[in-house]
Amino acid sequence: MGRRAKGHVFMAAKWVFPGGRVERSDAGVASASELQPPEAARLAREVSPRRARALALAAVRETFEETGLLLAEPAPPASVAGPWREFRAAGALPDLAALSYVARAITPPGRTRRFDARFFMADAAALLHPEPTAGSGELDEIAWIPLAEAEALDLPAITRFVIGEVRARLETPDRPLPFVRMVRGKHVVEHQD
Repeated sequence: MGRRAKGHVFMAAKWVFPGGRVERSDAGVASASELQPPEAARLAREVSPRRARALALAAVRETFEETGLLLAEPAPPASVAGPWREFRAAGALPDLAALSYVARAITPPGRTRRFDARFFMADAAALLHPEPTAGSGELDEIAWIPLAEAEALDLPAITRFVIGEVRARLETPDRPLPFVRMVRGKHVVEHQD
């Protein structure tokens, strides 16, 4: 997890998971593996296969950009243009097979910034190097935090929810996928599957 810098307009000083938006190049970038069939099927209920792949690749890329962590397989360094330049220069290809789709959430209406976010998790054993670096500087502190300790941090409500979902998914991997959103002024959690 990482703590957002105090100067950020959105979620300043909150502990969050790395993440961000899908870039145009995400869908077509080379990868060492593809999503596992169950994860691809879950995402295919919501988006096209191309968009599902782009969402997974964006998660891998954003994690690298914000933390320096490479969810990847080793590969010869490659020179590519765009947001994947540093990732590929590090001698890595994204490992999508390591990802598990955990939850989806849409920011409530009326907020200045709204997101339709997907949350993924992966075993740390799938990282090329297990120690985070300074990343892009968007997060002013980056650390591995045990789930029980993470719950005591200053967290956005959705991050707290996803931590609980991760804990539950570790015990029951095939549990239904939660979709969190606001419907007629009330938070709703629908379980898909």
